[in-house]
Amino acid sequence: MTSWVGRTAAEIAAAVREKRATPHEVVAEHLARIEQLDGRIGAFRRVRAEAALAEADAVADRTDLAELPLAGVPVAVKDNLAVRGESTRIGTAATPDTPADDDHVTVARLRAAGAVVVGLTNVPELCVFGTTEGVYGIARNPWDTSRAAGGSSGGSAAAVAAGMVPIALGNDGMGSLRIPAANCGLVTIKPGYGTVPAGISNGDWFGMSENGPLATTVEDARLMFEVLADKREPRAPESAATCRIALSVRSPLLGVTVSRPYANAAREAAALLTRAGHEVRPAEPPYPWWLGTTSLAHWTAGTAVDAEGLDPRRLARRTRVHAMVGRRFVKNVRSGDRREQLRRHLEPFFADHDVLLTPALARRSPVAGPWHERGWLRNVLANTNYSPMTPPWNLTGWPAMSVPFGALPSGAPCAVQLVGRPGSELELLEVAGQLEALQPWQRTAPLG
Repeated sequence: MTSWVGRTAAEIAAAVREKRATPHEVVAEHLARIEQLDGRIGAFRRVRAEAALAEADAVADRTDLAELPLAGVPVAVKDNLAVRGESTRIGTAATPDTPADDDHVTVARLRAAGAVVVGLTNVPELCVFGTTEGVYGIARNPWDTSRAAGGSSGGSAAAVAAGMVPIALGNDGMGSLRIPAANCGLVTIKPGYGTVPAGISNGDWFGMSENGPLATTVEDARLMFEVLADKREPRAPESAATCRIALSVRSPLLGVTVSRPYANAAREAAALLTRAGHEVRPAEPPYPWWLGTTSLAHWTAGTAVDAEGLDPRRLARRTRVHAMVGRRFVKNVRSGDRREQLRRHLEPFFADHDVLLTPALARRSPVAGPWHERGWLRNVLANTNYSPMTPPWNLTGWPAMSVPFGALPSGAPCAVQLVGRPGSELELLEVAGQLEALQPWQRTAPLG
């Protein structure tokens, strides 16, 4: 009997379209995997076992089954996006346990493409931090369960890395897709502004948050991205065009250093891309000195807006402090002046380079634990020191990816980041695909 756990979304969809597998059997196998493993991983807040099997049967009965790009593919959804009939808790006891009347547009597009929603995944409270823990549990890295999966799409990343689903939906406001993807050995792309519908929480963190895929292969990431963007593009030629690639291993934030494994991964990826024919050279983006304070202002102000109307007594102390700090910044952040200034500051660099290659993180994720019970400053420092590479590209609104590359001394995956100009999502995916072809990675964690 063929097992569909561990197969890619593209493989599953092709088998379902060709009637070599049924959506019911595919979904049932993944639900069994969730039941087997999630007690150790903590990926899901809610598993929709009965509803998912019914939805799988409905997919099998569709008259357009042979045309569905995600026919019968199990998918997990981050718990800050509405799923019809389910509550959206955003990692907190302060939100109502009220079922949503309608799917978020991205969920609706996945379902229209034939995907089956098997559950909602854990996030840190209000999706604030780069580790995922709170009243609904702790999401752990399947490659090293002593470490946090990352955040805020930590549950979605953990679910894919553990083989509980082949793909998952998450979003990224300051790195919330790229951080857990880098920790968990996954491919993700944070689309540029306006490419995929956002509509995340209260105002998309001033337009910085974007929805995107988490996958184990570039092919699956591209397939899901195209569904989310509602645009299927013709495949590029086998040999991608030569790109001018800048290599930078310096942290964008003053006072934060990049550890040797992550810096070496970026250098090794640069050497590989050079041998593949790209023009790669060291070049430092002109990050302004005020980038750190601007990032903190936007990060906290987004939480201040999201916390409005919620009972503060039901929020963790770190969240309350984060929102309190952010209230003083909301007016200035909302103007968008600093973000526009940063774009103008960095545009000349991207006139000379097609792609920026950096480490994805500065160091491995913190030890998994009850970070929601710890102090605000301790959380902020832990987050900033391990994930300084991602925020600039939310502030600019430009596309950025995390791609697995190499391994840490612990054996857990390492990763690099690719950044491009507005509209360069497919170009980034092509470069990522070359890295995958030249140095393939193990797609899922070796769990029993």
